[in-house]
Amino acid sequence: MKFSLSLLFFLVFSSFFSQLKVKNKAPLSTHSMRSTQQTEYSLEQLKQKNGLLVIFSCNSCPFVVGSDDFPGWEQQYDSLFTLASQNAIGMVLINSNEGKREGADSYEEMVKHGQAMKYQMPYLMDTKSVLADAFGARTTPHVYLFDETLTLIYTGSIDNSWDKLRTKNERFLIDAIQAKGLGKKIKINTTDPKGCGIKRIPPTNKN
Repeated sequence: MKFSLSLLFFLVFSSFFSQLKVKNKAPLSTHSMRSTQQTEYSLEQLKQKNGLLVIFSCNSCPFVVGSDDFPGWEQQYDSLFTLASQNAIGMVLINSNEGKREGADSYEEMVKHGQAMKYQMPYLMDTKSVLADAFGARTTPHVYLFDETLTLIYTGSIDNSWDKLRTKNERFLIDAIQAKGLGKKIKINTTDPKGCGIKRIPPTNKN
């Protein structure tokens, strides 16, 4: 079996970087990133009274934008933003696809995509995948829900709609947001993220 270099790098990355886990604090919370509105934000600035929802996203992954087989999770972004706002939780989209900055995930294309989709939440460019590396984010999308102290309380997938063999529709993220808003325990706080691998640039050999 032959592996492409990008797939090989993704597999190496997944085993090398540690994954942010529930009860961990958000790393780089004051790190500023450029938004598609020409404004810079940090996670700390976007946090609301009850916390912050961070979704690593992009312009090009079929799991985000949709395909013939899957409607695309970004179709839910506006309703998630509304639900998060109702529960005093901020929301932000992060594009860490540094490997596609010369193409589909350039800043200019991010601006166009955000406008076309009428995103209500900030859409930030994670230059050199710095935040994704700190989080250990793997896919687009990859979800992280933090409380008011920026402590992780849910991470993984938005729901299980990707699973064609599912016997029950699980709304992992919606359930987590609602539980947080009601001050209740989140029953399922960790799931496997599903989507396209984040397109990082392999480190250069300086020797």
